[in-house]
Amino acid sequence: MLPLLALIPCLIWLVSAFMAVRAIRSIPQLGQVRSPEPASWPKVSVIVPACNEARTLPDAAEKLLALDYPALELVFVNDRSTDGTGAVIDQLAARDERIRAVHVAELPEGWLGKPHAMERAREVAGGDWLLFTDADVHFAPQTLARAIAWCESNAVDHLTVIPDLDAEGFALQAALVSFGRYFTVGRRLWAVNDDKSSTFIGIGAFNLVRRSALQQTEGLTWLAADTADDLALGMLMRRSGARCRVLWGRDALSVHWYETLGQMIVGLEKNTYPLAGCTLWRLVLVSLTVIILDWTPLAILFWPGVPRWLSTAALGTLALCLPVGAAIARWARRPLLPALMVPFGSGLMAYIMLRAGIVGTLRGGVRWRGTFYPRELLRRGARVKLF
Repeated sequence: MLPLLALIPCLIWLVSAFMAVRAIRSIPQLGQVRSPEPASWPKVSVIVPACNEARTLPDAAEKLLALDYPALELVFVNDRSTDGTGAVIDQLAARDERIRAVHVAELPEGWLGKPHAMERAREVAGGDWLLFTDADVHFAPQTLARAIAWCESNAVDHLTVIPDLDAEGFALQAALVSFGRYFTVGRRLWAVNDDKSSTFIGIGAFNLVRRSALQQTEGLTWLAADTADDLALGMLMRRSGARCRVLWGRDALSVHWYETLGQMIVGLEKNTYPLAGCTLWRLVLVSLTVIILDWTPLAILFWPGVPRWLSTAALGTLALCLPVGAAIARWARRPLLPALMVPFGSGLMAYIMLRAGIVGTLRGGVRWRGTFYPRELLRRGARVKLF
C-alpha cells in the first residue's frame, strides 16, 4: 500500500508540469498582442495606494507619467504614511495636472488600509476604466494603451496582467519559483480566459476594471476587510458575470516584489494566515502536504528497499519534469539552478506558511504597515479562502 501511495506525488508532479506548460502556452503575452485602436480612447484612472512608499514611489510614478496613453488620470493615495510619502505625492501633483492627490488620515472601522485607499480613490476618479496598481510597479510605455485596446476589442470587463518579478539571491529565487508554480496551478490560470469557468484571478500590480462593470457589483466595500484584496477584486468581478481575462506581462510590467528572502517571509504573513481562515491547523496540514508532494519523488531514489518499479517511476518523473522546469525557467528568464531546486524552494514555502500560521495565532491577527488587524475582523471580512 505504501509504495502505491508514494506513486501519487509522482503523478502530481507530472500533472503540475502539464498544467504549467498549458498556462504558458494558452495565455497571451500583453507585449505581443496587437489590437485595433478604439475610435476614441476612454479615460483611464490609474489608482496607486501608497503607505510608507517614499522610497519606491518616485521611480514608479516616473514610469506611469511616461505611459503612452492620451486620456490618463493618476490618483495617488497617501494612506496614513509616517514617512515622506505624502510630500512626494503633493510634489508630483504640483508638477503634473494629470495627478490627483488623496490623503487618508484615519482608517474607518471594518476596513483594511489598502481596500479603503482604493475606495477613496475610486470616489474621486473620473475614468471610464480604473487600473488598480501598487507603488512599486514599473510599466513599459505602451502597456496601458495595449491593454485598453485589447480589452475594448475583446469586450473585456476585468483584465489582470501578471508582472515580471525581479529578484536577486539564490534562496529568494527558489522560493519565488515555488510560489509561482503553486499560484499558476492552484489558481488554474489557463481557465480564467474561459467565460464558462468560475476561476478568478487578480494581482495587485495590475487589476484593470471597466467602471460600468464594477458598478454592477457590490463595490469595493465587499472586499473591505480582505487582505487578499487583489484576488477578492477578481472574485467580485467574476461572480457578477463580468468578462474576465488574464495576460502575461513579460516586458510590459515588472515589480521588485521582495528584495530579500526575509522580506518575503514577513511579507506573506499578511495574506497566508487569513487565506487559511486564520486557523493554524490548516496551515500545518498544507505545509506537510507541500513537503510530502514535492519531496517524495526525490526521496524515493534514496530510500532503501523500495520496489524497483517505484524507483523507476520516480526517476522517470524527474527525467520528464526537470527539463520542463528548465524550459519554463528559460521562458521566464529565471536562473536555472534555483528553478530546478524544487525540494529546497518548496521547503522554504512550507516554512513560510507554517510560520505565518504560528505568528498569526500568537498575535491573534495580522500586523501590516503599522496597523494591527484582529483575527475576528479578518475572518468576517475574508472573501477568498484558498486553504
